[in-house]
Amino acid sequence: MHMKLQDITSPHIVGVVKRMADFPSRFVEPRNIDVWLPPSYATSDQQYPVLYIHDGQSLFMPGYTFTNHEWGVDEMMTRLIAEDKLREAIVVGIWNNGEKRFREYQPHKPFVRGDTAVQTLRAQLDHTYNGGPLSDDYLQFIVEELKPVVDGRFRTLTDQANTFMMGSSMGGVISIYALAEYPDVFGGVACLSTHFPLFLEDRPDAPPLLIRYLQAHLPRPGQHKIYFDYGTKTIDAWYEPHQLQIDAAMAAIGYTKGVDWVTHKFEGEEHSEIAWRKRLDVPLTFLLGKKQDTDERG
Repeated sequence: MHMKLQDITSPHIVGVVKRMADFPSRFVEPRNIDVWLPPSYATSDQQYPVLYIHDGQSLFMPGYTFTNHEWGVDEMMTRLIAEDKLREAIVVGIWNNGEKRFREYQPHKPFVRGDTAVQTLRAQLDHTYNGGPLSDDYLQFIVEELKPVVDGRFRTLTDQANTFMMGSSMGGVISIYALAEYPDVFGGVACLSTHFPLFLEDRPDAPPLLIRYLQAHLPRPGQHKIYFDYGTKTIDAWYEPHQLQIDAAMAAIGYTKGVDWVTHKFEGEEHSEIAWRKRLDVPLTFLLGKKQDTDERG
């Protein structure tokens, strides 16, 4: 597939962002893909790791989200690279699909089989989001269609050890689901303010099903990095009990906290792009740091 690359210019962008507009797919509806290139890309012939991030319209410039804020991924990557704290990497921002965002980011397989209570939960999720989950199709799009094009158009390191994923809220949920489904593709994931309740309210019945699935399907320790975090304000205040359950599951699988898995609590932080922007250096250095950053911030 030959995708035309557009140069995206904005006073808010630091560095070079190329856009593949309306990227077509057999699995999901078309969407924009924004690709940020590291500082040395134009002047070297080296290959780079790749970080795929969900909600791509909120990463590099404001104006495309409900809150009108951005993560500032380009600024943070540039700063950390200049400070020699981070490996240079290509960032691929996958735009969400608006009204179908929750369905694309909502794991399917934890809720396929089960008793009447599970099926009732499944029906309630489908009713809440006007249809069933599209996550398996969305991940198939990323792995089978998007990644080959990115690897073909840009100088990437294509192996699992150099391919990462990041997301916030439901984007955190789909990131950890991606690692469970495609452990041979992704070497690490970062899940910020992971929305384990899945619903628009704090439901205690959804997280245990998701956690049980992850405990059974996450790859064994040794070749992967997993990052979680959460704040304590707005809807992030829901997350700590659920995160403690997933932490127990991570330990049971055999991951070592502070080595191949971290969970950070950020006291006083809310559920917003502003909060994620403030702490973006922590997940980035965990996945791509030149020196493993295991400091317990927050």
